[in-house]
Amino acid sequence: MPERLWLDVPYAEKDAAKSAGARWDPDVRRWYAPHEALPPKLARWEPRIPELLPGEDRSFGQGLFVDLVPSSCWFTNVRSCVEASQWDALRSMVYRRAGNRCEACGAPRGRDRQRLEAHERWEYDEATYTQTLRRLIALCWSCHRATHFGFAEVTGTSAEAKAHLRAVNNWSAGEADAHIDRAFALWNRRSAHQWRLDLSILTIAGIKLIEPPAPECRSEESAARLAVRLPVLPTAARGEQGSHATTTHQCDAGGRSGSEPPRRKLWARIRGALAAQ
Repeated sequence: MPERLWLDVPYAEKDAAKSAGARWDPDVRRWYAPHEALPPKLARWEPRIPELLPGEDRSFGQGLFVDLVPSSCWFTNVRSCVEASQWDALRSMVYRRAGNRCEACGAPRGRDRQRLEAHERWEYDEATYTQTLRRLIALCWSCHRATHFGFAEVTGTSAEAKAHLRAVNNWSAGEADAHIDRAFALWNRRSAHQWRLDLSILTIAGIKLIEPPAPECRSEESAARLAVRLPVLPTAARGEQGSHATTTHQCDAGGRSGSEPPRRKLWARIRGALAAQ
């Protein structure tokens, strides 16, 4: 059988692709052209994104760790800066080159908590305050939730996220707590600044961007959206340094945590605000 001509079909266009003659392979979860030559009707879905983005460093940010985006950078990311069809093509490429496995824990692509999600690895230059996209990585739902540990705390799933973080890294409770506290201390420092977004590895690959806002506008947008959605959120979480700086956990021999980090009170208040809406 000749090699299949794989297609990049956004989910919203699957019916149109099927009508045009595309076929679905459930094993690799991808559409393909059933002929050796690409029919003109399917040409619009011909893959155009390279397997390795120009300048992308696939060794950057290996493994599973808490990887928090500064609050002054919330609401602007790769997904918000490209068209939906381009995002679908990007994440399909990421899953494909990862062999449809999580690149942190190695779990095969599945359903629910083993479904794959695309995560952005960023480099933060604190001399120029530039947030640069260095890599896209495939993570299963469980690894992605542990990576965004702040969201796990907001949604009340931090115990589960921490358990997964410990299992993948073979960490003790104390090691996990120390790692999480360091990550939040770094997040707190970075959240005090405005960051310019650098997505050049996408533009060099020919991916058209929806122009990201200027640094001050990113910070203002984040603050405005948080003020609307989370009216009880302290100003410190909107990019200013404040009382929610992390503290080190004290654990006894059984791994039980001692003093509660101040940030947990913040997440509890956010969770309450969300529940009240």
